[in-house]
Order: sequence, then structure tokens, then C-alpha cells
Amino acid sequence: MEQQANPSRRRLLIGTAAVSAGAMLTACTSNETGGTKGGAALASASSDKPGKHVTIGFAGPQADHGWLNAINVNARNRAKNYKDVTLEITEGSNDTATQIGQIETLINKKVDILVILPADGKALTQVGLKAMRAGIPVVNLDRIFNSPQAYRCWIGGDNYGMGLNAGHYIGEKLKGKSEARVIELAGMDTLELTKQRTQGFDDALKNYPNIKKVARQAAEFTVESGQAKMAALLQANKKFDALWNHDDDQGIGALRAIKQAARDDFLMVGGAGALSAFQAIKAGNSVLQATVLYPPTMAASAIDLARALGQSKGLGGLAEFEIPSSVTLYSAVVDKDNVDQYMPTGFN
Repeated sequence: MEQQANPSRRRLLIGTAAVSAGAMLTACTSNETGGTKGGAALASASSDKPGKHVTIGFAGPQADHGWLNAINVNARNRAKNYKDVTLEITEGSNDTATQIGQIETLINKKVDILVILPADGKALTQVGLKAMRAGIPVVNLDRIFNSPQAYRCWIGGDNYGMGLNAGHYIGEKLKGKSEARVIELAGMDTLELTKQRTQGFDDALKNYPNIKKVARQAAEFTVESGQAKMAALLQANKKFDALWNHDDDQGIGALRAIKQAARDDFLMVGGAGALSAFQAIKAGNSVLQATVLYPPTMAASAIDLARALGQSKGLGGLAEFEIPSSVTLYSAVVDKDNVDQYMPTGFN
């Protein structure tokens, strides 16, 4: 979940309502056109019909986090849907040199397209450039390379949008309460994504003059850190009205601390879209009322985009012959009203 920066180019915003890993970004793959104005251009769009065979190399970091494991699962499952796709997937590593070596192996195998989620976007920019110069288009997934020359298309989540939507959800819940107080359980402050999420949250709260953020702690995206930091927040803040937690994995620990403290006097909003969060929201037996998505289904969409690139197709439903240069997924809010829709996309 570590997008380093938002691409500066114009971005295509895509919502993820009511989709599963097997149906993500169906606009990319299933819309067929013909006999309409602009049909000549739209006829080039990608579809589920088998086409030219495409070998896709997939390289990501080590799956040491529930979200990262879900990235790999989504990529594998999506590729299985296509008879015309072969997926070459690496083991994944958080060691920069190791991941570069894995990508270079895929380049030497002369795969048709590369999908890369770099452990470190800056450090792996050169290998992205190497692939592009070798004539292998790169789909850069989530954590962005330093140079747009290192990829043909970027697809990822919207960290600022996560914070923005979390803030608006909490703001609407508390807009009738005078002197409302909120606290924030952030991710790792060394990561740009954490800064973006906090900025979005703070910007949203500016629309609600009755709300004040009174405390913030940074955790480390783990159950243990979430529990420890949440316990500290609860000890220091005897009364508040809402909590935004950046990550559902560390949210498991946060909920443990909340239960141990016997606190139920506030509402909680999570982040990312873990299955455990969806289940808690549906059960309605904890303070967790909603979570803001950072969907790992982006990996399934990256496979769709790579297939379209390999077959020289555009996106169904769009007039252009080519796929866009960047795709930013929408950070939808999931609460009790729509949790059943999103349950199939939840990750462990």
C-alpha cells in the first residue's frame, strides 16, 4: 500500500462499486461495441473474447502483509480467467537488489508485458526504464517509479482520497454535535502514503468547523503496533467522538485495545478493506462502523491493462485506441449499507 506519489498526468478515476477480484474493472475487458457512432475506435477495445496470446511477467514485494498477499492472489486469479494469458510471477522480495534481479530475469525471458509493484519505486526506476527500452511495456502498480519513462501505464490507489473520504464520512456523522473531537491512528510516518492520507483527512475536516482533531499516533501496519498505539491513545484521551485508523490490519489490534479498555463511546472508521473489517461492520457489535477502500483488486485490473497492451487494444467504453497513461482507483466508503456488495473483495 505504498504509492510514493501521485502521477502528475491527468488520471482516469474509476470507482469499484460491487466488484470482485474476478470482475474488477469490467469496463476494461467486457464491453463490446459495434454499429454506433465512433464504433471504429471502440471496436479496438479489450474484451473477454480470446485474442493474441500474451505472456505477462508479474513482480511484487514480499507478501508480508495481508494487503500485499491479496495483490498476488488477485493477479493470479485474474490471469486464470483468460485462456490467452500466461502469468510468470516471481516470489517477491523486499530487498531491492533481489527484486531487480527477478525483474531482469523476466526481461531476459522476453515476456510481452511486465506488471511491477516495486518494493521501492525510486530504487527500481532504472529496471523499469530497462524494460521499456527493451520494448517490454510496463504496468506500474501502486508504488510509482520516479520517471514516467519507466512505465507505460500506472494504476494504483488514492491515498489522499482515502483520508478525504474518511474525513467526510466522520464529518457527516458528527456535523450535528458541538465541539466534536476526533483522533487518528496513522500508518508509518516515514512513508509518503501516510502523509497523503493524513492530509486528505485534515482537509476534509476543514469543512466541519465543529470538529477538532485532538490526537494522532503513528503505528506500523501491524496488529501489535495497532494495539499498542491505540492503547496509548485511549489512555491519553478519555473522551472523543470518532477515530480514523489508516489500516485494517493494524485495526485488528486497535479493536483489541478498545475492547480491553471497555470503550464504546465513539465511532471508528478503518482503511484498506480487510475481510475482518467487513465482517465487524456487518456484525455491528463493535465501534467499527465503516472502512475506506484501498482495493487490492487493482492487481486484477493491472492484469486487464497488461493484456490489453499486449493485444494492442484500448478500454471498452472509451473512444480511444490506447489504454490511459494512469488509472487511480476510487476510495469508496464501505459501511453497513453496502458491506454485502464488497464482502467478496475483502482480504485476509
